[in-house]
Amino acid sequence: MKFASLGSGSEGNALLIAAASGMTRTNVMLDCGFAIRETERRLARLGLAAADLSGIVVTHEHSDHVSGVFKFARRHRVPVWLSYGTFQAVNADCSGVEIHFCRDGEALAIGDLELTPFTVPHDAREPVQYVAQDGNGRLGVLTDAGHMTTHLVSALNGCDALVLECNHDRVMLANSVYPPSLKRRIGGAYGHLSNDSSRDILAALDKSRLSMVIGAHLSKQNNTAALAAAAIAAGLGGTTTAAITIADQADGFGWLELE
Repeated sequence: MKFASLGSGSEGNALLIAAASGMTRTNVMLDCGFAIRETERRLARLGLAAADLSGIVVTHEHSDHVSGVFKFARRHRVPVWLSYGTFQAVNADCSGVEIHFCRDGEALAIGDLELTPFTVPHDAREPVQYVAQDGNGRLGVLTDAGHMTTHLVSALNGCDALVLECNHDRVMLANSVYPPSLKRRIGGAYGHLSNDSSRDILAALDKSRLSMVIGAHLSKQNNTAALAAAAIAAGLGGTTTAAITIADQADGFGWLELE
């Protein structure tokens, strides 16, 4: 199994997860917050075309994750999986798209991949994140959550790799030019993970198999790659030598393979 990002941040998010077995290959896109042509361009940069996609899996209805999903899926006839709550929020956009529903804790199979959604605290209708596995490797994805819960820690235990939101530094957010209402929303219990929160989540996890952590969904205004990487390193402590990568908005990150 391998994975790569088309871009990560408030201007658009999309993550690719790929697995192969014999003569078959599965490519799943997790979210799509980019326009059709931009998505096609970013896919090509990673060596894929729309025809290579086996499905699109959605986390929640916020535009930086879902704005391109249904237009892209309709044009290229790609099936879409999402929670029923998310569907209720976006159903006006779903015409002509093959829709499948998923729910917390119930694994869904797409080709050579199995993805298990788990609920997270975020200000959306029924937001979920996912753990993907192919029988060998296990990838956890956690972005767009407001705080740590025992449920999400349980879901992410024992992963080989983790894509983890490090949205903001609390001091930078407090001192930013954002209006107070936006600061409260981002830093609240149903907003986005701060560096400190991501550190604490990492510290709480079973990291016995963890070989890499990718910091994701960084705020351009309220965080830096260096601060996010330091928080991840602190969360890892001395329990693992996991590699640390930081995703960015323009380029995401290239293919990373689980051994």
